[in-house]
Amino acid sequence: MEEKEKKPATIVEIEQEIEQEFNMFDDWMDKYNYLIELGKDCPIIEEKDKNEKNLIKGCQSRVWVSAQMKDGVMDIKADSDAVITKGIITLLLRVFNHQKPQDVQEADLHFIDTIGLTQHLSPTRSNGLLAMIKQIKLYALAFSCQS
Repeated sequence: MEEKEKKPATIVEIEQEIEQEFNMFDDWMDKYNYLIELGKDCPIIEEKDKNEKNLIKGCQSRVWVSAQMKDGVMDIKADSDAVITKGIITLLLRVFNHQKPQDVQEADLHFIDTIGLTQHLSPTRSNGLLAMIKQIKLYALAFSCQS
């Protein structure tokens, strides 16, 4: 029997998975703990890429994001020196990693509001979240212009 190649999940499908995962928790402390756990699975940026060029401006903690094109999709890696921030960037990478640049640019990321992340982050973390999204979308725009 021939096995069909599994089609990668779309951004919307991944967002729905995340929403379902966060719906399992009633308490925001449990959601924060889940974010911290997610951060342990972050696709870690290489030490050589932890430089000023990849440092996200506007984040209270230090966050580095690098991206490259690999087989027509974005390959994104990141790291942060703060555990909650690392969990947040891991969520973003889960949504954006291995997606086409155009899909990344067009993503509206409704899951962020749906899971209540924006309401439960401090203003500085919210600014950092927006800065991370902006940087990833800038990478996507740059890759789109190259093709």
